[in-house]
This record gives sequence, C-alpha cells and structure tokens, in this order.
Amino acid sequence: MKIGFTTSFPVEVVIAAGHTPIDLNNLFITGNAGKFVETAEHNGYPRNLCSWIKGLYSVATAEHIDAVVGVVGGDCSNTHSLMSSLKDRGLEVIPFSYPYNHDREFLSNEIEKLERYFGVAHSEILQIKERLDRIRKKLITLDELTYRENTVTGLENHLWLVNSSDFNTNPDVFEQELDSFLEECEHRKPLDFNLRLTFLGVPPIITDFYDFLLENKANVVFNEIQRQFSMPYLEENIVDQYLHYTYPYSIFERIEDIKVEIKKRNIDGVISYSQSFCHRQIDNILIKKYLDIPVLTLEGDQPGPLDARSKLRLESFLDILRG
Repeated sequence: MKIGFTTSFPVEVVIAAGHTPIDLNNLFITGNAGKFVETAEHNGYPRNLCSWIKGLYSVATAEHIDAVVGVVGGDCSNTHSLMSSLKDRGLEVIPFSYPYNHDREFLSNEIEKLERYFGVAHSEILQIKERLDRIRKKLITLDELTYRENTVTGLENHLWLVNSSDFNTNPDVFEQELDSFLEECEHRKPLDFNLRLTFLGVPPIITDFYDFLLENKANVVFNEIQRQFSMPYLEENIVDQYLHYTYPYSIFERIEDIKVEIKKRNIDGVISYSQSFCHRQIDNILIKKYLDIPVLTLEGDQPGPLDARSKLRLESFLDILRG
C-alpha cells in the first residue's frame, strides 16, 4: 500500500509493515504545484488558505494513495478539515498527534496505536529504525560538509534533508544515491560565498530561493526544519527520537536548538520563512526577541519563483549584513 502523510511522523512503522511511505509535501512541490493548488480551489478550497494544504489535498486524491496519516496535533490545524475532505473522497485517514506539552506517555501511546493499526511488533520497528539510522548518520555527514567544508550548497542540503522524511519512498535507493553524492563532494572545491545564513521555518514554496542567495554570494549552511526531518539526534529509543524532534512542539524547543546551531555554524544572519495564512507567522515575534542576530522574515504564498519585492528585501538584508 501507498501510505501518504502530511508531515514527518514515525515512518518506521509504515516501513516495518511492508508499505511505501510517501510524504505528500514532496510530491506536491516536485510536481505541477501550481496546477495542484488550482485544482483544490476549483473543488472549493478557499483562496485565503495555505497553498500547502491545497497541494496536499490534490496530491492525495490524484496520485492513487491508499491511506493518509494526518498529523492532527503538532502541525497545521487545517489538517483536521483536510482529513475530512480526503475521507469524503473515499480515502482511509489515520490520525496521529504529537503532545503539545512534550508528554512522553502520550507520544508512546500514539506510536502504539500506529503499531496496532499496521499490525507490527515494536521489535520490528526498532529493526527498521536501526536501518534508517545508518542513513541518517550519512545525512549528518552531508550537513557537516555544508557548514564545515563549504562543499554543499544550501539547496542540495535542503533537498537531501527534506527528502529524508520518506527517503524518497525507497531507503535502499536513497542511500545508494546519497553515497554517490557524498563521494562527489570529496572532490569538490569550497563554494565561493562570503555570508553564512540560517533558514528557519517550513521548507519554502519558492522555487529559486537558494539559487538567488548563492548568486549573491550567500549560502544557507543551516536548514532548521529540514535538518529536523532527518532525525539528527540518533536516539536509541523511538519515543525519545520523536520527543527530541523539535518541529511539532513549541517555539521555545526550536529556539533552544537554533541557538546552538547558529553558534556552531558561525552564522551571519537568519531568514525566518513562513507560509501565507499560517499560524507559524506568530512565531517570528519570539524568534526576533530571543535570537541576538539579524533576522529577516520572509513570506511565501503560491508556488513559483521569488517576486521582485522579496528579491529587493533579500538584497537589502545581505547588504546590511555585509555593512
């Protein structure tokens, strides 16, 4: 079965059950994203709603997905209504929640529910976790090459880490391609840039964001949420792994992690990105309050290239950092 999901969750359960995990976000943004948004709006989804939700709806109904795991706690509140829409279209929906208060017992119970639903033993999940952690260790190496050796672009870092949410639906092929990429990086010269940036927030819907920055001698050496998708802490216990994962919890867990990485990676400035009509825009208030480093907030709406206003704001921000 093809099991779609709305954001990262214990994917080990799906793989242990012999099914194919599919991150609907990745299908949306790498496909005809504009058409997916248009289709959802044609079916009644409002214009003033996050484009990602509209994209997830269209992808799930067009790509022969058998069931969808909807993360209804710890992600977008619109997921609740999205799940209703998908159920109305005949898809099987499976709810999963992260605890807002970081409650370990709650999260353990949620993972056990998945185990029962998919009919797998906990020991089987741990075997899959061990397999995936070998790949995650290599992604840590890739991330280190990005900020230590400067041989990996922000876009490459983004793509590899964001695709680790479902390992491109095939962990074996993903690892083979990752091995080839890491070998290629060994023979690269360091990139030519003079500003080191952090990208905070959900992966961008903007298609040329990273290329534009590199053209202006700036590279993103820390992709916050994408790195979280790769589960970089390598906890032995799967419950601890998803407790350590910062994205579904409060902004304060994220800020604690961000501060450590900013210092470690010698960051010059921060770009805090959020999607139009998203509640996470409110987090920017606290991000600016608690980070003692220049922060530019950037908003994305429809899939596509940077608009002229965003380019001007980015160029001005880079000039300020250089000044």
